[in-house]
Order: sequence, then structure tokens, then C-alpha cells
Amino acid sequence: MKNTIFISLFLVLSIFTIAQKKQIQLNSVYTDRAIYPIRMNNLQWMTNGNSYTYVEDSLMMKASSNSKTANRPIFSLSSFNNAMSNAGLEKMKRFPNLLWRSNNTLSFAKSDSLYEYNTDNSVINTLCYYPQGMEYIKLNPADLHQVAFTKDNNLFVANGKTVTAITNDLDKGIVNGQTVSRSEFGIVDGIFWSPKGNYLAFYHKDEINVGEYPLVEIEAREAEVKMIKYPMAGMTSETITLGVYNMKTAKTIFLKTEKDKYLTNITWSPDEKYIFIQVLNRGQNHMWLNKYDAVSGKLLKTLFEEQSDKWVEPEEGLHFLNNSNNKFVFMSERDGFYHAYLADIEGENIKQLTKGEWMITEFMGFDKNNTKMYFMATKDSPIERHLYVLNMKSLKIKKVTQVRGTHSIDLSADKSLAIDRYSNYNEIAREYQLLSTSKAKRLKIIKKNVDPFKDFELGEMTINTLKTTEGIDLYYRLIKPTNFDPSKKYPVIVYVYGGPHAQLVNNTFLGGGGYFLQALAAKGYVVFTLDNRGSANRGFAFENGIHRQLGILEMQDQMTGIEFLKTLDYVDTDRIGVQGWSYGGFMTTSLMLNHADVFKVGVAGGPVMDWKYYEIMYGERYMDTPQENPEGYKNSSPINKVKNLEGDLLLIHGTIDPVVVWQHSQVFVKECVKAQKQVDYFIYPDHEHNVRGYDRLHLETKIAKYFDDHL
Repeated sequence: MKNTIFISLFLVLSIFTIAQKKQIQLNSVYTDRAIYPIRMNNLQWMTNGNSYTYVEDSLMMKASSNSKTANRPIFSLSSFNNAMSNAGLEKMKRFPNLLWRSNNTLSFAKSDSLYEYNTDNSVINTLCYYPQGMEYIKLNPADLHQVAFTKDNNLFVANGKTVTAITNDLDKGIVNGQTVSRSEFGIVDGIFWSPKGNYLAFYHKDEINVGEYPLVEIEAREAEVKMIKYPMAGMTSETITLGVYNMKTAKTIFLKTEKDKYLTNITWSPDEKYIFIQVLNRGQNHMWLNKYDAVSGKLLKTLFEEQSDKWVEPEEGLHFLNNSNNKFVFMSERDGFYHAYLADIEGENIKQLTKGEWMITEFMGFDKNNTKMYFMATKDSPIERHLYVLNMKSLKIKKVTQVRGTHSIDLSADKSLAIDRYSNYNEIAREYQLLSTSKAKRLKIIKKNVDPFKDFELGEMTINTLKTTEGIDLYYRLIKPTNFDPSKKYPVIVYVYGGPHAQLVNNTFLGGGGYFLQALAAKGYVVFTLDNRGSANRGFAFENGIHRQLGILEMQDQMTGIEFLKTLDYVDTDRIGVQGWSYGGFMTTSLMLNHADVFKVGVAGGPVMDWKYYEIMYGERYMDTPQENPEGYKNSSPINKVKNLEGDLLLIHGTIDPVVVWQHSQVFVKECVKAQKQVDYFIYPDHEHNVRGYDRLHLETKIAKYFDDHL
């Protein structure tokens, strides 16, 4: 009898405990910081040795790789602020972003200067003028007293407080020192200091003849028009050259490059004699790795070429071996997967270092003697990221990270140790550990995982694969509604992107999805996502089937996901919705129009509606020009299929979107009016290609409400 009472009481308490668990709400992301995984602030290696530092409770803490050595404070915010006061600077409420420059000095930027803090004597000195609000700023790696920066369309160098103009172009259509080609091809910089700091290379972009696009800003009493250069597919593009400024002679030369070519992935040789550029034709199917003389600008040699009947996409520069002016590793997808190759500056002795049906996702460097190469890759699984070490002689590969999931690595200066941040979708939200790269083993846990959802009821998540009719695996993520009842029928929301350079399904925190998807599950939806062909990190064959026909193969694969959903007893096949942003907005609209009998409700944000309105660099890679591929453009455009619209469709657009310009959705709405098709429409004034900040809560509330009202 007592046992029976105890068991009954236990069950009641268990049920009560479960019932007391909270559910993720739409505003949880913005109001409840406890739902975020643990984080270590300003975690970084010191410049030499095997010690690292981090900020905790207003203290800069130092830790050793030796698990028996206790962590200790180096300095406090209070002592740092005393140094700030002594330097005539305003005290700070928290540490700024500090970066180790030596084992007793850290640099940080504040106001209009870059400063250095000496931990030995607690003194702060000014390094250089570091102008606020400049769009591009680049420190001279060999002399921290010098910084290059752009103001408007020109390039400057500050040495202390002395500012020198490197360019002086009055026409705003000539732009210096900024990224070019709309930051495609791995381009993230427009300023390239030479390794010893004697030269400054920079992009010089002529976009005078590129078409202008109006963005209307409404903050002024009378709305103002801001014109941006936007080269649409098939139209006039920018012209790029590369300038090289000599810091000693104060003279600039320009490399003798061809016009109408993309100049991608600029690399200096370590001895500063040469500049290497991966030059790409406008058709993006032919790449030349060119070697230029840094003093005369003359083209010395084409080291090698790569061609494809689809596209060639260089994405990163060359990686010279330590203490070598001759040998480098370059990355290429030439064998169908992104791998590493060893070559020299004459283009001879090209040797493939890694191979297999997997991708290198990040090059991490060499050890001191160039006997080992470190990299992140999908070698174990396309949906995981692990650290690997390659023996440069035997070409054998060793896996360093052992915990299943997605890892983010910071290597020590000598590459012998690694700080590893990692997570997976079903066990670890985030954990930090210290690894030995040579032994491929954990030395210690730096910060243990804490479940941020211990007080929440989440929808059960599954990550698995489906096969296409050709037998190709497609990864999907399925989230069941919270408090799931298998006897019920639930509506489905398909969350889609579907385009290149993105992978939505990963073995990481929340499965690669976000809090919003869990909030939808808490509202009673099955939430489904599938990475179709054309998406990233699965190899060139997986990606290139979309060439000249965007949306076609992607929809075919998404329908494979729909057929799977129809086999699930708890899915209400009459209530299937779809939503996505950007390429996902294009896919959402395409699915609503091409499969109107399947999708009842759609929400398309920032959608591409006709690729002829999209920019040249991305658009022509996948579609060629409208002149070369008129049928492909016609067939892929949702605008041409407005008559098929049957369900409820909400379009959302930021009014100053410089990526998918506002014209896309407006032309689509115009066609809906012509065809007497009802469509819902909402704009976000003064937002660009996405809705960020606290306004995003408004966006997510609107999307959820639209599904609640119509699905």
C-alpha cells in the first residue's frame, strides 16, 4: 500500500513538473538571456606559449594548458580604468575588445585612436589615429602605428596623427580600397598590406557606367533618394584594377590586368616581390592564377588555369608555407570537392594533398616546420565540422576533435593546442574544451555545457536523410510540436532557403535552426527543413545541377520532402505552409505557384522574383546572362506564373534593400493585380535585406500570426 501511494505520488509530481515547464515564446529570444548557451568573453590565445585569457566578472583571467595550474587574474577592470584615467581617457563600464600583440601588451580601439595597454606597468599609450565611422580600416601588420582606411570613395593612411591621401578621385563613380564585385568570390577586403608593410595594395573600382538604383530614405522631412550602383545581370559591369602604393616613395603603380575580368583573392608573396591574383572571366567559367611584379605591375606568368562548362568559383587566396617565398597551398574544387593542392610560384609540381568525397571548410595553417597542415572539414559527415591534421609527407589525415557535432577551433601559435567550442543538436548546447592536436585528445574541459532549456519544453527534433530518385541523400530536420500527441493531426511549416552557399541542416545547437522555429513548434506546428541540391558543402556535382535553371531542381527535391511528410500519420496534408527569406523567398513563391495544390500558405521575405533584376556577379554565375539564357530566366521567374496562385501568400520587403532590390516584389504585386490574384504585402521601412534588431520580433510575430490566421 505504501509503495502504491509512493508511486502514485511520484507520478503526480512528475506530471506536475512537466506541466510546469515553459515553452519558447516569440519574445523569449529578446527578453530571456538564460535561453542562450554559455559563452566565454574575449577568449583568446596569448601570442606565444600555451596560455590563453578570457574575461570573467570584470577580471582578465589567464589560464594554462596544464590542468593542475589554477587560473589567475592578470588585471581587473578597475586597474584598467585607472590606466585609462591616467592617459586622459574616459573610463569604461566593461572591457573593450582587447587583442594580444605580445605577452604583455594588448591593443584596443576607442573613439578615434588605437591604443596599447601594457600589463606590466599598467600604462596606456596611443598607437595611431583610428578614425571612427570609416567603412574599411586595415592595420599595417608590421607597424601598428600605421593604419589604412577609406573615407567616401578614397583611400588614406594614418601614421600616428599624420594622414596621407593615397587616392584623390573626385568622381564618386571611382571607388578605392573597398570590396569589389559585391563581395562575391571570397572577397572580404579592399586593402592589402604587404607582409613587411612596405607596400599597400588596393582595389580601384570604376563603376561610372554601372546603372544606378534608387533607395528612398524617409527620415528627412522630405524623403531623400540615395542612389547606389547596382549592376544587373546582362548589363554594364564595373571595371577593376589593383593599385600598389609604395610607402617609401609615396608612388602608386597599377597592375597590368585585363579589363572585364574579376580580380579575386589577392595574395602577396612573403618577400613582397609578387602579387598573385585569381583572375576570372565574366562568364565565370575560366580562371587564371596570375603572377604580377609588385614594382612594375607587369604580368610575369599564368601559373595555371581552371575551366568548367558550369562555373569556376575561387573563394580564398594562397597559403604560403612558413618561411617560404616559393611554395604555397591553394584550394580548389577541380576534382569535384574542395581540396588542398601544393604548388610553387612557377606553377610547377602541383600536388593534390587531400582528396575524397568531402570538403575542406576552413584552412587553419601549418606547424612551424611545415610537416603538418591543419584544417576543418566535412570528412566524417556533411553536417558536422571537425578539426583534422594532414601529414604533409605521407598525406595521412588524423582527426583531432572526437565529440560528434560542429566544432569551432582556435589554434595556439605553435598549433600544438586547440581551444574548441562545440555543440550538437541533441546533447550539448555549447561546451569549451582544450585539446592536444598531436595526441588528438582532450586535456581539460574549459567550461562545461549548461542546458539552457532545462526549464523549457521543446519539440522533439530529428535529423536524417531522404533519397532522391537518383539515390542522392538529402538531409532534413524535423521538429515535432511540443506536447506532441501522435493521435492528432498537425499543420506543417516548411522552412526553406535552398540556394548556394547555405546549409540549414547541421549537427549543431538547435540543429542549425533558430529559436523562431522552436517557437513555431510550441504553437503546434510540425517544422520541416530540407537541404536540396544546389545547397552548400556537398560537392560540385550536388551543387551544379541548378545551372541555368534556378528553382527547378530545388523544387523537385523539396517535393521529395513533401512526399515524406505525407507518409507521417500525424501530418495534416491539407495544411502545409512554406516560408523563407531571400533565395528562400524565391523558393517559397516558386513552390506556392508551381505546387499550388500542396502549399496552402506562404510567407516570402526579400524574394527574388526575376533573376534579370539581380546583380551580375551572383546571378550570371548560376544563370548566365538573360541574353544567353532567355528560356532559363523565363522559366525560373515567379512573375511569369502569377496566374497559378491559389493559396494565401504574404510578401515582405525592406524598403532600402540593396541586395534583392524592392523592385522584385513590387513587379510581382503588379502582376497579381493584373491577374486579379489577391496577395498580402508588408514592408519594413528603412530596413535593408533583412529585419534586424528588436524589429525582428515584429517580423517573427507577423509571420507566426499569418500562419495562425490562414493555416
